[in-house]
Order: sequence, then C-alpha cells, then structure tokens
Amino acid sequence: MRSIQFREALREAMQEEMRRDERVYLMGEEVADYNGAYKVSQGMLDEFGPERIIDTPIAELGFAGIGVGSAINGLRPIIEFMTFNFSLVAIDQVINSAAKIMSMSGGQYSAPMVFRGPTGSAGMLSSQHSQNFESWYANTPGLKVIVPSNPYDAKGLLKSAIRDNNPVIFMESEQMYGDKGEVPEEEYLLPIGVADIKREGSDVTIVSFGKMMKVALAAADELAKDGVNAEVIDLRTVRPIDYKTLIESVKKTNRMVVVEEAWPLASISAELAYHIQSNAFDYMDAPVKRVTCRDVPLPYAPTLIEASLPNIERTIDAVKQVMYQKQA
Repeated sequence: MRSIQFREALREAMQEEMRRDERVYLMGEEVADYNGAYKVSQGMLDEFGPERIIDTPIAELGFAGIGVGSAINGLRPIIEFMTFNFSLVAIDQVINSAAKIMSMSGGQYSAPMVFRGPTGSAGMLSSQHSQNFESWYANTPGLKVIVPSNPYDAKGLLKSAIRDNNPVIFMESEQMYGDKGEVPEEEYLLPIGVADIKREGSDVTIVSFGKMMKVALAAADELAKDGVNAEVIDLRTVRPIDYKTLIESVKKTNRMVVVEEAWPLASISAELAYHIQSNAFDYMDAPVKRVTCRDVPLPYAPTLIEASLPNIERTIDAVKQVMYQKQA
C-alpha cells in the first residue's frame, strides 16, 4: 500500500467525489490560483476549472452563506475555512441556516455540504488562531462533526461526508497536513460515527481524536514499558459519538482517560466522562480522568504553549491516577 500525505489524502477524496458527482464544488480563500493555503487543493483548478474551484474574498460570512444557499438548491459544496477560528465570522450561516433548514422546513429542504479546514493550535499563532471549537459545533443538532487523525481515515471520512445529506463539519490539523500514512489506491468509504480501536489493551482505555491521537498513542507506548497495557480509541467523529465502542472497552479495562486539545468546560471529554460514568458505572474501578488544554487563551511563547497543551507526561500521570499508582 502506498504512503501519502494527509493533504494528499484530502485532495484525492475531493477529486474523486468531484469526478463522480458534478454537483460537488470547492469554494474558499486561495483554494484555486494559489492551490490552497496548505496546498490541499493543488492542481484542482487545472482539472475542474474556475466554476468548480472558486476563490473568494476574505469574507467567511459571505461565501459560507452562498454555499448554504447552493446546497439548499441542489448542489454539494465544500466550503474551506483557512482555519476554523475564522468560521466564527460565518457561524450564523453554519448553525442558524445549514444545521436548521431540514428541521425548520419539515424535511422539504436539506443542506448537503461540508465545511472543512484546520482546527486547534499550529505553533506560535497565539490565542485567536489556536482554538478548538469541536464541542461548539457538536452541540448543534443537525450537524455532524468529524476530526480525523491520519491520512487513511481522512480520505475515507471526507468522501462519506461529501456524500452525506446533512451538513458536516470536517476539522483537520494544520500540523498534520504533511503527515504520511498508508492509503489504498482503490476507492473506499468509512462510516461516519464509528470509532476505531487503534491499539488493543486490557488495563486502561485512552480515548482521543485528531492530532491528540499522537499524544495518546505515544503515552501508550511509554506506559507499555512499565507493564501497563493501554487500549487506545480514536473517536474519529465527535457527533455522533460511538458510545458503544467506548463502553465495551471500559467493560474490559475498567478505567478511562480522555485526551482532548480543547478547554475543559463543556468539552467533548466532559460529555464522554458523564456518559461513561452514567452508563458503565458498574464496570468502573476509578472515575474518568480528563487531560485537556489549560483553561486559558493559548499563549504565544513556545514554553507556555508546551505548558498549556495536553502532552505525553500529563497523559501518563492521568493513567497512573486512575490505576491508583499516583495520587491525584
């Protein structure tokens, strides 16, 4: 199986779906002539032309609204935000229009579209460009929210998102676009809402998604050196959440740690902790422990960034606490 970059996997997903369905188009800042801010859409203008690869002004509210209107009228747009921090300018169109139209029209209209772009920190970009809004969007009925962690998952899930009849938020990581992974040449789709067990284990369940999967897997490797066999689960989708896979894992390991880049209050990890402790309480030997970003706007200084974000050491500490090897 060949190894390709994360950005190449996303590009292939969009190209394949645009070849398959002429209603699909890509719109956003610098996606055409510049080949994409992160080179995700490189070469797509040459293949599909300016009517389907559309450069926009720096006006997220405007082009997101155009995308919603076109989706309601039968097209399948992919709206690229240069970063999901900038999606806040367009959040009214995403939440009050795209997410609500099927319900408010009694099923007469839908908005089959994808909003995609990078989320989270990207290294010394300071507070306004380093935020994680997965839980914001996952809090909205009518939206699906996907956060892949590797090229294989990214391609299969993006293809499914483009074909889905609901609006889908597809969040990537700016720090992962160059990551390489094995991706089949033949076509494949991955189901939305199904978690993936990346590593089998028996002592503790570590759950994460997106680029924090690197932290979770690295922590599991370190824990193995001390004889702790951690099971690592990649949510892949944060709305809907695959609670069944998580509960079955906890039945086996009896402990859970959730690693998430976002702030702690009202986060995905908070929802997971509530749900697991409510529905798998009899199997738990310790409360669910969370590892999140510190509850502050992300600083600019690299030393403070390191102190703020979840890391391997904090994850290992959390695991030792749920195993009663270390006092909380």
